[in-house]
Amino acid sequence: MRLWQQLGVGVVVVLVGAALARAQSPAHWPQWRGPQGTGAAPASCRPPVKWDAASNVKWKVPVPGDGTSTPVIWGDQIFVLAALPADGSAAPSGQTAPDRPPSDKKGPPPEERKKGPPPFGKGPPPFDKGKGPPPFEKGKGGFGKGPKGGRGGFGGSPPPTEAYQFVLLCYDRNTGKTLWQQVCRQEVPHEGFRPGDGSFAASSAVTDGEHVLAFFGSRGLYCFDLAGKRLWEKDFGDQRTRNGFGEGATPALHGNTVVVPWDHEDDDFIVALDKRTGDELWRQERDEPTGWSTPLVVEHQGQAQVILGGTNRVRSYDLATGKQLWECEGLTTNVIPTAVTKDGVVFITSGYQGYKLLAIRLGSTGDLTGTDAIVWRIDRDTPYVASPLLSGDRLYFFKSRESVLSCVDARTGKPYYTGQRIGDLGASVYASPVSAGGHVYLVGRNGTTVVIRDADQFEVVSTNVLDDPIDASPAVAGNELFLRSRQYLYCIGEK
Repeated sequence: MRLWQQLGVGVVVVLVGAALARAQSPAHWPQWRGPQGTGAAPASCRPPVKWDAASNVKWKVPVPGDGTSTPVIWGDQIFVLAALPADGSAAPSGQTAPDRPPSDKKGPPPEERKKGPPPFGKGPPPFDKGKGPPPFEKGKGGFGKGPKGGRGGFGGSPPPTEAYQFVLLCYDRNTGKTLWQQVCRQEVPHEGFRPGDGSFAASSAVTDGEHVLAFFGSRGLYCFDLAGKRLWEKDFGDQRTRNGFGEGATPALHGNTVVVPWDHEDDDFIVALDKRTGDELWRQERDEPTGWSTPLVVEHQGQAQVILGGTNRVRSYDLATGKQLWECEGLTTNVIPTAVTKDGVVFITSGYQGYKLLAIRLGSTGDLTGTDAIVWRIDRDTPYVASPLLSGDRLYFFKSRESVLSCVDARTGKPYYTGQRIGDLGASVYASPVSAGGHVYLVGRNGTTVVIRDADQFEVVSTNVLDDPIDASPAVAGNELFLRSRQYLYCIGEK
């Protein structure tokens, strides 16, 4: 390699390293699984462990429309995605409806629109006890139209006939005041979602302190600066999700590269874009049924790679070129959780119609199935919807979508405890756990947060009740915890 090339590589490494260091500041929660992508907050973050509607709620503000995206935070700005009726009727009190941008998919005029589906919760489908849907059968189209099915059977609501606005909102972290909001697109969605579980704004934003990326799946990817100026946008077409369950994957951002997954019931791909321009850098075809997992980007031995789980295969791609580096056995049906990593090992899991968690050591190429690159595995009690939490050497995860928690040693897979039922969380959990200040925060769909000790032994520290259902995962910045319910955004902090 020539000297100027060596210097160029060195500059890139330094710049990426500096960006990562900024993102890991305790003032930031730049992506839905936090600054390290593990669900763990920086060590200096110490939010309250006790609160209720009358105490330690620093502020509470209504969020217009529907959505279950996790709040992401950069300094004093909080970014949230939402979908609201195009007539602006869901705008919070005192806030004017945003201007409607032009769109080539506006749908029928207002006088012809019928009432669309009511807003509901989290995008990915829930675990169904008992029979559930039949397993995916490659090539048979077991769910309806198309090569991989997706329309028939139970699942999504009929396509709406009402236009929606797909909105990026920015709030002041200190007060909850709306700083700005931008309508990314206005259109009538081509497909509904599963009532009670789906959302037209289930993906989360991601930021690097200069750019904010808002992804609405079939409604496109949008890039703004922190002042709300639109920089570019990209349309990938329409997804057709399994049984019309709805969309929910979030892009990954690493350095100057944005990675977007596109696994659905038609042609699949994973694509990388330049965050500065939106220009496509590479695209790789995939063969998977619908998935809702966010890609994991990890650097190993000087090479950044993108890891994305699927029902058929787990695959890794070179971030720079898109070349596939390795693959191994697939996970279960309906892959939702996002992988986490530490010390050159990736932990990837799913838990619908089966259970699987693989600890995969990086450094090998080719097909890793059945090799010693699979360090250990677990075939019970793994999560369907919520992603795992990696805090230190402890890996926490729920069983399916149930409020049953396990904690294992990430180095060996040996359990500290398993099958710990937490009744106060209610019957089900969609929010992924987070850790901060020596505690783990577990949020149930019933709005209750149980705080436990971040330790080898299970110990409940507090139970905190908000009479407000929550599906979005919590976020932490400094000494504050942020919860997004179906109606409100909460800042949990000492007043």
